[in-house]
Amino acid sequence: MAESPVSRPRQAAILFILITVMLDVLSFGIIIPVLPRLVEEFLAGDAAQAAQIYGLMGMAWALMQFVCSPIQGALSDRFGRRPVVLLSNLGLGLDYIFMALAPDVTWLFVGRVISGIASSSFSTAGAYIADVTPPEKRAAGFGMIGAAFGLGFVLGPAVGGMLGTIDPRLPFWGAAVTSLVNACYGFFVLPESLPREKRMAFSWKRANPIGSLVLLRSHPELFSLATVAFLGYLAHAVLPSTAVLYVGYRYGWGPSAVGFMLAGAGISAMLVQGVLMRPITARLGERRTLLTGLLCGAIGFSLYGLAPTAWVYCAGIPVMAFWGLAGPATQSLMTRRVSASEQGQLQGAIAGLSGIAGLIGPGLFTQTFAFFIRSDAALSASVPLPGAPFLLAALLLLLAMTLAWRATAR
Repeated sequence: MAESPVSRPRQAAILFILITVMLDVLSFGIIIPVLPRLVEEFLAGDAAQAAQIYGLMGMAWALMQFVCSPIQGALSDRFGRRPVVLLSNLGLGLDYIFMALAPDVTWLFVGRVISGIASSSFSTAGAYIADVTPPEKRAAGFGMIGAAFGLGFVLGPAVGGMLGTIDPRLPFWGAAVTSLVNACYGFFVLPESLPREKRMAFSWKRANPIGSLVLLRSHPELFSLATVAFLGYLAHAVLPSTAVLYVGYRYGWGPSAVGFMLAGAGISAMLVQGVLMRPITARLGERRTLLTGLLCGAIGFSLYGLAPTAWVYCAGIPVMAFWGLAGPATQSLMTRRVSASEQGQLQGAIAGLSGIAGLIGPGLFTQTFAFFIRSDAALSASVPLPGAPFLLAALLLLLAMTLAWRATAR
């Protein structure tokens, strides 16, 4: 059957946004292997204190996401997705330059705050996919975003790890170049996805963080799915906040090893979300795909937390990759319950949930990690279990699985 004229522009638009997401994640991934280490260097090698400060950085980033993502979502509903994506990439590029010049922890902290304000590409990309994809194909579309995310993580952390062995600040310059190139790419080739007739007037009632979350209560199933998404975001916070410090503390990994580990995780995620998401969803349906993903995530986190050796930890990576089935299925189910003019607000609200989880998660997991690795007299009763943050994340996903089972049963 010949391809319809309508489908060709739609596929081209999806390709454009996927490349944009991939480049955005590439720039973000470049700094992951070195940022916690740089914080630790500024603090004279104190791993416990570095974990606490790094957790506060994550909370500040999430606070900015919580406040600003609904505004960006509402602005994208009013002015379109394209300008929001372009301004986000430009802001991130300038922020990475700011962080590359950081003389101390305070400077890095301010840089993370700016990054939280500028980072809107992911939520806007979700609205973009909802704009150009029919409801029955949105799970696969969101899966492709996950694959682009994974591809960025294949390249980003590996490059960042190698650059970090040369100079710990070099990855920030690489991230800045990538983000600015991404902005230029979008300016010339990224088309707008939201027609003018489907746009909605900007309203501070919809744009403020609390007002945007009201949308999630407009439908009982939407609210339940939002709770599942929130628990997933909360569990995910253990990875960026604790994983680098954990593998360094427990297995002695440096930036290069961390970079390649994250690259392996990215390859696994890319295969699951880019290749397997569509056939698995077609065979199992969105409900069972969601439940399967949550179960795999819980098993993967358990392997991470209990792994006695680095090889056992790495064995958990392909299992964890199947957690990637849960996010696209959840988002697809949620987008079916709002109108076309509310997709940006929905993605802003989802990003708001991520922001709330980010406010809680980094502090929760880094403080848990710090508590379980300390051996000073005041905490002599603590159990030496450095994998405790991952076991906590596994419990959160089991709770999410229970809620998802009930919410989608009817």
